[in-house]
Amino acid sequence: MKKLSPPATSPPATDSSAHLPEGEGIIVAHHGVAVEVRFSSGERRMVRVKRRSGHVVGDAVRVLGEVLEQLPRHTELRRRDAMSGVHLVGANLDVLGIVVCPAPPPPPGFVDQAIVAARVAKLVPFVLVNKCDLAISADFFAEVKATYASTMEVFPLSAATGEGLDALRAFFAAGHRGAFVGTTGVGKSSLLNTLCPEINLQVGTLNEHTGKGCHTTTVSTLHSLEAGGELIDTPGFNDFGLVDISAEELSLYFPGFEQSRSESCRFRNCRHRTEPGCAVSALVTQGRITAERYATYLEILDAIETSETQTRSRGWKNRER
Repeated sequence: MKKLSPPATSPPATDSSAHLPEGEGIIVAHHGVAVEVRFSSGERRMVRVKRRSGHVVGDAVRVLGEVLEQLPRHTELRRRDAMSGVHLVGANLDVLGIVVCPAPPPPPGFVDQAIVAARVAKLVPFVLVNKCDLAISADFFAEVKATYASTMEVFPLSAATGEGLDALRAFFAAGHRGAFVGTTGVGKSSLLNTLCPEINLQVGTLNEHTGKGCHTTTVSTLHSLEAGGELIDTPGFNDFGLVDISAEELSLYFPGFEQSRSESCRFRNCRHRTEPGCAVSALVTQGRITAERYATYLEILDAIETSETQTRSRGWKNRER
């Protein structure tokens, strides 16, 4: 009788996830349905998430197997788009760089709203004036400096020539984690490429018909700078609407009104319109705050008050049901 051979056996299955790093880390890239996590060991791995998971670059997380747990945020920066959609720009930041340039110029109120949003979120704002190598930049930089330099850092620089970048590197080397925000075409990707050459972001050009920039960044990413500090690159956008910021917060944090604090308004909740004893109105009358800056403030205030009225109206309707 023929002796039968024992059945062949397969090698024991191995769990590929057993070799993946776990523990606490930071989200350094968000790809929509997956995020890249960097662990303290320097290892990285991709973890799948739901498309609208709420995770954002800069989040501290804990990874166990395929489970991603978000840890408490110290800070978060949000903006509202032109369609009233709310977007998280980044988490656990401590500084925000607002990038502007003479061409294309920032939309009215963009810089001011970004500054107010940063201050309310407990971030330190600063302004980057890119393309200072252009002949048309001198007057533009002088205007930006006159408006903002008394209360925050203003960096004149050129991503094309490298001018001014050493001062920016030294600023981040103090251990800051920040993000650059700015409308499309201001050169955010060019700045990132110069500060972090290894990332090689695609750089766009201005549309010759509209004069506006083209979107080049489509994925948010976090990068470590060689001299120290970290920087988040975010997709470009052309609006920075305020999210859940009250009229009182606007009146407190609007850039240029800081000097009114030494001559406080008569009323604690003064909105700097027509209230008697308003220190801001007095400074406008004296010419120490320009009429243009005051008009920008009133335009943003109108938008906030309209939003507050609409929110209260919706609340009343919901209670009546």
